[in-house]
Amino acid sequence: MNAGDTGSLALSLDWASAPVRRVLGRALDGGEISVGEADILATATGRDLHALGLGADEMRRRQAGDVVTFVINRNINFTNVCIKHCTFCAFSRDHREEEGYFLPVLEVVNRAREAQEMGATEVCLQAGLPPKLDGRYYIDLCAAIKRELPEMHLHAFSPEEVLYGSIRSGLPIRDYLLELKKAGLGTLPGTSAEILDQDIRDVIARGRITVKQWVEVITTAHALGIRTTSTIMYGHIETPAHWVRHMDLLRRIQKDTGGFTEFVPLSLIHQEAPMYAKRLVPGVRPGATGTEVVRMHALARLVLGPSFRNIQSSWVKEGPKLSQHLLTVGANDLGGTLINESISTSAGAQHGQLVPPAELRRLIRDAGRVPAQRNTVYALLRVYDDPAADDASPLDRVEDAEARFGSYRRLTAATEFRFTRR
Repeated sequence: MNAGDTGSLALSLDWASAPVRRVLGRALDGGEISVGEADILATATGRDLHALGLGADEMRRRQAGDVVTFVINRNINFTNVCIKHCTFCAFSRDHREEEGYFLPVLEVVNRAREAQEMGATEVCLQAGLPPKLDGRYYIDLCAAIKRELPEMHLHAFSPEEVLYGSIRSGLPIRDYLLELKKAGLGTLPGTSAEILDQDIRDVIARGRITVKQWVEVITTAHALGIRTTSTIMYGHIETPAHWVRHMDLLRRIQKDTGGFTEFVPLSLIHQEAPMYAKRLVPGVRPGATGTEVVRMHALARLVLGPSFRNIQSSWVKEGPKLSQHLLTVGANDLGGTLINESISTSAGAQHGQLVPPAELRRLIRDAGRVPAQRNTVYALLRVYDDPAADDASPLDRVEDAEARFGSYRRLTAATEFRFTRR
């Protein structure tokens, strides 16, 4: 930390209120922030928020350094047909709706192969929960991809999908995860978490995986050597106190297992979410405000940073510009290129198709950081410390991503992969 940064931080702490100064001072001295102390930071505004951001940036520097990472990956949302009716989800369709689709295994393999040809090291597989799904479908899908693309990392299936596969197959969760791992699964997305508070879940997604079940899937995966990400969805009916308790639960799991690779805050895309668009949930907010987004990422660094090295900002949810700014308040990762992203774009997100590697590097450098390509578990594949040595990725040459790779809109409108009850 240079003298100017030290001065800015000290001045901001002087300007902050006494309670915020006390909590930030404790964090900067290496102490763990308690739930009660985190509650103080979770409502910071004005100069307190500015101090919170600078404190989080200093902790990011200590814990993760000045390298900002990204992964070259592709999302493959292989079906939008789902038996659940979560009020925040604009992606899913009932099996009777004309817009339902289901990609055949061969099509998924071909899309994964195309991603590998474009330089991707990871495919992320997540989808709806179609009725009467064969219990071994997820296992067979992993095996099919790994047979053709043995080097591709499979980051696949939310805890909700793992639970569904376990139920449909009749296998206990542990045995089902072992079968997935044997078939080639690398890591699990820690999605379907939303807010890990059962009262909130019962309002926004009754019948969805419970907090207890989510924790069981995650901790069982960690025990089997399957690492996972972790997420939070905010900007709906939750309060900052729910953020803190969610993070505290993740922190306690991480202390026990060490299995989380990252934490990814995901603000609600409200425009087409049924609970907002159809007024299904009283009091739902129109997503998080900019202040909330900044506060969430800074809080995550200060609460989780000692045990979670990596805090990701999602350009899909926040757009590239705000995601770049979040690198100054605790984040050290910009996620992936994605190539396709259907779940957020179906809800109204404007940034879900593709951000090529060259643009990610530009955003990182403009923030004063050093870009690096990573793999799914954060091993560095290449550090771009010399801009003159950059080379173009095949993705950098794609002029029209939707025309090249397709989109959710085209999938739901076409008849080629129309869902039929199987």
